[in-house]
Amino acid sequence: MHISIGPEATRLPEEPEVMAGLAAETPDAVVKRHPESSLAWARLAQVAWSEGRELDSYAYARVGYHRGLDSLRRAGWRGKGPVPYSHEPNRGFLEALYSLGRAAQAIGETAEVDRISEFLDACDPTAREQIEG
Repeated sequence: MHISIGPEATRLPEEPEVMAGLAAETPDAVVKRHPESSLAWARLAQVAWSEGRELDSYAYARVGYHRGLDSLRRAGWRGKGPVPYSHEPNRGFLEALYSLGRAAQAIGETAEVDRISEFLDACDPTAREQIEG
């Protein structure tokens, strides 16, 4: 018998138009059509990071993080509980959160780095390893 302790895992809805757009276009083009998508913002943050634009990456990741929180709340999340990386639609939020922590560290925002690290681990303790892998 399986007994669940704590809140159920939150699983965000799929974003087929966003996924198709990201496969064919630049993230900024997708963000313009789907500004509610944390995945599109996370990918935009990744592009900025890879180009050495730490502040831009921070800003894009911050927007993606907040868009993801909005989506999580709409999906029934109440501020805590698992957000599994294994569920592909959750990855945009988790990647935005990861990117926000990375950029915060790059700009010296230590308290934010610690808070984000704890939050990411609380959502899914395997997410960081999967994102980095």
